[in-house]
Amino acid sequence: MLRRRSSTGRWRARMLVLMGMICFGFFTPVEGATGDEALFVANNLWMMVATFLVFVMHLGFATLESGLIRAKNTVNILFKNTMIVSIGLLTYAFCGFNLMYPGDAWIYGSWLGFAGFGLSSPEGAAGLIEYADGGYTYYTDFLFQAMFAATGATIVSGAVAGRIKLNSFLLFTTVFVGLVYPFVGSWKWGGGWLDQLGFYDFAGSTLVHSVGGWGGLAGALILGPRIGKYVGGLVNAIPGSNMPLATIGVFLLWLGWFGFNGGSVLSADPEAVSRTLVTTCLAAAAGVVGAFFTSELVQKKPDLSMALNGCLAGLVGITAGADTVSVGSSIMIGFAAGALVVLSVIFIDSKLRIDDPVGAISVHLVCGVWGTLAVGIFSFNPEHTFLKQLVGVGAFGVSVFGVALLIFWLLRALVGLRVDREEELKGLDIGEHAMEAYSGFQVFTTS
Repeated sequence: MLRRRSSTGRWRARMLVLMGMICFGFFTPVEGATGDEALFVANNLWMMVATFLVFVMHLGFATLESGLIRAKNTVNILFKNTMIVSIGLLTYAFCGFNLMYPGDAWIYGSWLGFAGFGLSSPEGAAGLIEYADGGYTYYTDFLFQAMFAATGATIVSGAVAGRIKLNSFLLFTTVFVGLVYPFVGSWKWGGGWLDQLGFYDFAGSTLVHSVGGWGGLAGALILGPRIGKYVGGLVNAIPGSNMPLATIGVFLLWLGWFGFNGGSVLSADPEAVSRTLVTTCLAAAAGVVGAFFTSELVQKKPDLSMALNGCLAGLVGITAGADTVSVGSSIMIGFAAGALVVLSVIFIDSKLRIDDPVGAISVHLVCGVWGTLAVGIFSFNPEHTFLKQLVGVGAFGVSVFGVALLIFWLLRALVGLRVDREEELKGLDIGEHAMEAYSGFQVFTTS
């Protein structure tokens, strides 16, 4: 015998019906809407959700970097991460978007194009359902791509933490995000010469992550190491100030990567999106495990910072081919990236003597290169060859590293690049901002 529903139960049922009607109304916004229109709304909704997830990644970078640097530089790193997003959005709106996606407005072959300043959505359906084959609107396209653009400078922020002047870094960010990133990005995603060659980078192992990594490497070389890092032939460890915060940052980045890679499908296609999310997530998990085993073998102890970077390494590694490799291959790519990042961090720190406080060069450059080349090894598309991938990696490496090196060198010569010794020892929070992240606990060192 069926139970009679309580008044609470009836209310819940009515609410579910009402919510269903609202959702149905959302997905069919006008009476008599066609299936194409409903699909367009669903596609655009997913792209907006993916945009929100990528935005969350900037919080992840901010917390990760805050946890892996000294407490006395926390305000500075948070300020830089806040400014990076703001500068990135504005410069990308001003010129970056049209520099990266010139359409037919190529100026010099398929190397340089520019569709004009500012944002200008095509009128009517051309900027809506007819834009991108019904995948998303013009403005959704801009916002999603703008979130990617700011990521490159965020990567540089970690590599140069603790010793760079704030204003000099912000000048670098403006040029790097506004001009350098969209210019080289147009070579592939804008339909330029690398795209025509057949180079493949699904969501940016090279176009986003190695670009930031090359910029970070240039900055770390020009700046030199932090005071006390390399003394008397020894490599002195400078541990992070807040490992719980760093761990939160990695989980936020892992979450955001669902939008980073899932949104790069550029529609709400159920099969393609879900499959991409699976390869992304499994690569991240495999990266953690790979870093754990390698850390145990090499360092004889499980290192949390290595495990965290292993997660990011797996994510960076799978980003180039998340949609074109098998599930099993994604695990192998992630595991290898996790092992590689541990070896790379140790080699760069102890052998090359390049001071990278958060391991950004190893995570984003080394594993970005690995992930891009892995497409040529594991992709089930025979057109994705190792040689084409190698050409793309080389083109981005030579151009971005060279230009970033030049920008940093010019900034050092014209306005200065590194804070003075006293300010570095006291901390950039006091020197650059006259405030502390953890008030009352600031410790000034003399060495």
